[in-house]
Amino acid sequence: MAKGEHYVRDDVRGFLDMLEQMGGKGVEEVGAVEGREQMRALGAIAEANPRDMAVQKDITCPGPAGDIPLRFYDVRAERGPSPCVVFIHGGGFVIGDIEVYNSLCTEISHRLDLPVVSVEYRLAPEHPFPAAPDDCEAAARWIATSPDELGRKITGLVITGDSAGGNLTIVTTNQLVNKPADVPVMVQAPIYPVASDVSQHKSFGLFGEGFLLTSAAMAWFTDQYAGNPDDPRNTPMVGDCSNTPPTVICTAGLDPLRDSGREYAAHLIQQGTETAYFEFSGIIHGFTTLRKAIPSGQKDLEAFLDAIALMVERHG
Repeated sequence: MAKGEHYVRDDVRGFLDMLEQMGGKGVEEVGAVEGREQMRALGAIAEANPRDMAVQKDITCPGPAGDIPLRFYDVRAERGPSPCVVFIHGGGFVIGDIEVYNSLCTEISHRLDLPVVSVEYRLAPEHPFPAAPDDCEAAARWIATSPDELGRKITGLVITGDSAGGNLTIVTTNQLVNKPADVPVMVQAPIYPVASDVSQHKSFGLFGEGFLLTSAAMAWFTDQYAGNPDDPRNTPMVGDCSNTPPTVICTAGLDPLRDSGREYAAHLIQQGTETAYFEFSGIIHGFTTLRKAIPSGQKDLEAFLDAIALMVERHG
């Protein structure tokens, strides 16, 4: 379906036209290694500059298969006891990394005035499911212990991430609800997440071509990840979501994953979870890391982060 048949913001249309002119092959054609290079290259031209941080350092924590690389951010050099944001990057479980998400993590720390720890979990296909959820859970539990490496007293966790990282946000939150960590998950905040079988949704057909993230790429990511669709650590909505903490969720109006986020938000609302849901119209998947190319996405990101700040304040 042509993008002219949907409301598309001017800056989004300009970006999509630029991508079309550049051509290039999809990740499903070039494979994981080149796909990772493509994502870094796109971030270098399309993402906003990072905010200045008082603290930014690379650290590690113990994981089930060796040390997990982390990046620690704080807009303040020192702070008293506070929540900490656990950030889990996207990229289809295959192509993302903490470098691609560096600017976004500085924005989150700046806007929320909280420390942020970005998790470099193991990627498929080298490390298929459940390597990613294992690493994210281990990192979140470690952060909850207020480890010396952070130099912070952590009072609660705010877990967030986009796309595949949105899926891992929900999965990690659920794991820490089922078996609590040293401090609770105060708020979870998935960004255009995969919460259910996306191939079954109307948005997957409507926006599966011509809007950056394609249905062909999604099918390839799913194959690489090799998750079990009946396992709630792969498809969160097949499991029990009844004790989910307060949630802020956003989707993009032109995203093949849109309806998965819609469905998950509705599910939480129906079971009585305090939920704030944003569906940003006229914008595409990935907008939170394309803010130089799509400047209008900055205001959407700010609205989302401001809702997280309000939720943290209410439950702090």
